[in-house]
Amino acid sequence: MRSRLARLLVVLPILAATTAIAAAQALPARIASSKVVRVAVNGTYPPMESRDPATNQLVGFDIDIDLGEALAKVLGVRLEWQDGAFAQLMPSLQTGRADMVLSGISDLPARRETFDFIDYLKSGAQFLTLASNTAIRTPLDLCGKRVGTVRSTSFPANIESWSNENCTAAGRPAIQYVGVDRMPLVHLELQQGRIDASVQGSETIPTLMAANPNAYRIVTEPFTTVRQGIMFLKTETELRDAFAGALRTLFSNGTYTALIEKWQLQASAAPEPLINGERLP
Repeated sequence: MRSRLARLLVVLPILAATTAIAAAQALPARIASSKVVRVAVNGTYPPMESRDPATNQLVGFDIDIDLGEALAKVLGVRLEWQDGAFAQLMPSLQTGRADMVLSGISDLPARRETFDFIDYLKSGAQFLTLASNTAIRTPLDLCGKRVGTVRSTSFPANIESWSNENCTAAGRPAIQYVGVDRMPLVHLELQQGRIDASVQGSETIPTLMAANPNAYRIVTEPFTTVRQGIMFLKTETELRDAFAGALRTLFSNGTYTALIEKWQLQASAAPEPLINGERLP
């Protein structure tokens, strides 16, 4: 009797855990039927997502055989990637063209009024300039200079806040913000001398510098701290929770760590997945 009871006490927690995982990964009926999840992405932001110049295929930490497809495998679905402008990522959810966004997008309090996030990576805004630019040696040298970034991101507001605190508050000239549509155009503006420095996410800078040896120089450490997340409409809690359960599986089975190492994102790795900054139940 004791032996049977002991075996039962061992099996029950396993069954409970299995049931909890299965419940967390239950998909909405429409997706359970179609087995397709439409994912909005902006493929201009390596190493998160970009087009391979040799094949024109989407590649990156978020994409293909990596995080997105690993999540799809856990859930038994197929991802249909919709590559478009960054400014269209949120409208694509609101108009029903996409089911979720997986594109290195920041989980910001203002965005949570409309969307939910499964946080999976750490990031921060960071200033960058050309290695040959001798006019910018210290962070304060940015005051009065032209600084570019993608206009539809949170980076313009980050630049303004940094400039207000470090430049105008001390009587120095404000940073001159220059907005463009895509991150590759920011780099082109920098290379052609139309801007003096740029701002982008800290998780992308190691890849940029490795691909362009001795071309760029970091001006500051990250001056903001944010989480990046998979974005859903607030009404899509069932789909959100299914992907949260799948992501927790990737954390626990070592897949997440392996992908972090593959894309050299160790400095940006998250210790655990979160929903809107809170621990999963």
